[in-house]
Amino acid sequence: MNGKLLVAGLLVVGYVLPAAAQSTYYIVRNPTTRHCEIVDQRPAGHTETVVSPDGVVYKTHVEAEGAMKTVKVCHDE
Repeated sequence: MNGKLLVAGLLVVGYVLPAAAQSTYYIVRNPTTRHCEIVDQRPAGHTETVVSPDGVVYKTHVEAEGAMKTVKVCHDE
């Protein structure tokens, strides 16, 4: 019985940890299209710019969505 619980616990941890590690979101703006989007990796190239206030990294996508509504360059056209 204890062995089954241990295996079940390890499986749960195996699924939860990768999801917890992927918890950084950035608001970026493409200078060509002038559209903002939320990405889960910091842009490596020079085509997109992080426009999060003070380079803030958000822990949830919902948090980043709320913050994007306040970023002025995302709404200037």
